[in-house]
Amino acid sequence: MDKNQKKDLFSRAYVKAVAAQLGFRSSIPDLDDDSVDLILQGRGFSSGIRNPQIEVQLKCTSKNTENEKHLKFVLPIKNYNDLRGDGLLCPRYLFVLVVPDDVQEWMLHEATHTTIMHCCYWISLMDYPDVSNTTNITIEIPRENLLTSDSLLSLMESASIRGAA
Repeated sequence: MDKNQKKDLFSRAYVKAVAAQLGFRSSIPDLDDDSVDLILQGRGFSSGIRNPQIEVQLKCTSKNTENEKHLKFVLPIKNYNDLRGDGLLCPRYLFVLVVPDDVQEWMLHEATHTTIMHCCYWISLMDYPDVSNTTNITIEIPRENLLTSDSLLSLMESASIRGAA
């Protein structure tokens, strides 16, 4: 298996693990023709939509820019256009997992715990404009948009009231 395939699997496993901690269901669409790699579904929310869902485009990179405020990620224009706009049934997000270049450093195993290296960041492109680019666009993801169980819960709570973060 090549490194890009490993990145695909690892990013999916990472997000599914965070979702599992919250009790969210996850599913993989039959086809990835609309820039949706993973669907996350909540259950039993008390306000708005009881069983909200969000759709996620997953990316994984070992290019961790030196910028302390933003992660710069080059996104194919097709993904950009599929993720932006407000004519969607549920909110869509771009999740970018940053890993070390060496696959052996992605996870550190200890006797009492396992550490996953490095972090995953999220962004909504809903309000982003149409662009004239034809191949790709550089997205700046705020470092404060760290994917954690708390931030994923917040994204799902926003979806339950028909919003996006």
